[in-house]
Amino acid sequence: MFNGLNFSYWCEQIQFHLGILDHVLSPQSEKPYAITNANSKKQMIYHYAWVRSNILSLMFMPMSLVNSIKSTLPKTDSAKEFMKFVEERSQTVDKSLAGTLMATLTTMKFDGSHGMYDHVIEMSNIATRIKSLGMNVDENFLVPFIINSLCLKYGPFQMNYNIMKDNGMLQNPNMTNIPRGPGVGLNRN
Repeated sequence: MFNGLNFSYWCEQIQFHLGILDHVLSPQSEKPYAITNANSKKQMIYHYAWVRSNILSLMFMPMSLVNSIKSTLPKTDSAKEFMKFVEERSQTVDKSLAGTLMATLTTMKFDGSHGMYDHVIEMSNIATRIKSLGMNVDENFLVPFIINSLCLKYGPFQMNYNIMKDNGMLQNPNMTNIPRGPGVGLNRN
């Protein structure tokens, strides 16, 4: 079922089902020219197959759309054009969703209602969803947002992060220049 956010999956499923039903012709090819007496038998058979595929595809594809999307699509008599309309609708929804997710990410605050780990994972998941929509969320952007989303209780943690960042201690991915020892909490050996 296409809900506005899963066009590639929906398109793959539609092509699979139409392929099984042997009606994949019209969504993938342009409408053939009108039949005249000058057409060969092969051209007439192709035209008939395309028309049949088109009619059945236009009956099948809308059944796999949620009603809110189905009602916004323009009417068409071409299955290929219908697929383009659904794809365009998907891209509009993707842009809207990306903006909503970005707003959520930048305004999110840790409120203590769940653990800090869950909060960080939730913010990371939102960033991943934004990336999947084609927008880049750099780690240098994400980490400060996560740190700054913590409540005042974690102020010392924020200051420690800022000091480490200012001293260049966060540039090494191996984290070898982070102090280790009992009570430090970052024993990675």
